[in-house]
Amino acid sequence: MTLANILNIVKKIVDIAIVWVMIYYIFKNIKNNVKISLLFKGVIIILVLKLLSEFFGLTTVGLLLEYVIMWGPLALIIIFQPEIRGILEQLGKSQLLGRHKVLTVDEREKVVYEMMQALEYMKKAKIGALIVIERDVSLSDYISKAKNLYADLTSELLISIFFPNNPLHDGGVIIQGDRISCAGAVFPTSNNVKGRKTLGTRHRAAIGISEETDAIVVVVSEETGKLSIALKGELFYNLTLDEVRMMLIDELKPTQDLEYSNEMEEEEIYEENN
Repeated sequence: MTLANILNIVKKIVDIAIVWVMIYYIFKNIKNNVKISLLFKGVIIILVLKLLSEFFGLTTVGLLLEYVIMWGPLALIIIFQPEIRGILEQLGKSQLLGRHKVLTVDEREKVVYEMMQALEYMKKAKIGALIVIERDVSLSDYISKAKNLYADLTSELLISIFFPNNPLHDGGVIIQGDRISCAGAVFPTSNNVKGRKTLGTRHRAAIGISEETDAIVVVVSEETGKLSIALKGELFYNLTLDEVRMMLIDELKPTQDLEYSNEMEEEEIYEENN
């Protein structure tokens, strides 16, 4: 085998590897964006219906779907332009390792402890709060427009930020790793409230940022003191302190720890069934 042949093989391997990396990050960001993931599912359904119409000879349905497929991409680009732009931006900003993954076990426990101390106080005192914990998808755009702090995460600091009449009270806090990066951050609000039309701006903003990123969002209601967590566009409303603590512990685990725990659960289920 000549050197030219070896170089040719290496080029093909690198070419295929780059394509697979691109596909991986595209699908990863689609998964993290609820709106785009629903759009992707809709496209798949249309393509499946088109194949079924051809298989069963459904001429009218097939003709209509041909027009949808022909003009659909242009319509989707126009309608979902903000979401598509967001996906492209996330591809450039996504971190290979999320900030929470570099934390040691002790650091993760400290983050949860300080969070729970603050949440317990704010729940009793009915102090409204919006706390966003960054994971794989960067929140640098929101941080750059907020009041930068870059301070160690402590319960006292969280409480003081959201204390009534504080200038930063109405905005959100962004946590990166075990530090508070900024306060007074403004997030996009969502209309996807699923029957809870009485939800306030904080809860809508929590759902909105969780739709666009993979962040963990904790909300304290100013009116009732109830605790909620938003994840992947879904709001877990009126949680107890223990439920919030368990969700934070689970969601802050590195991916490899989650995969290991899932494997252990599957093994336990298999052993019980056999």
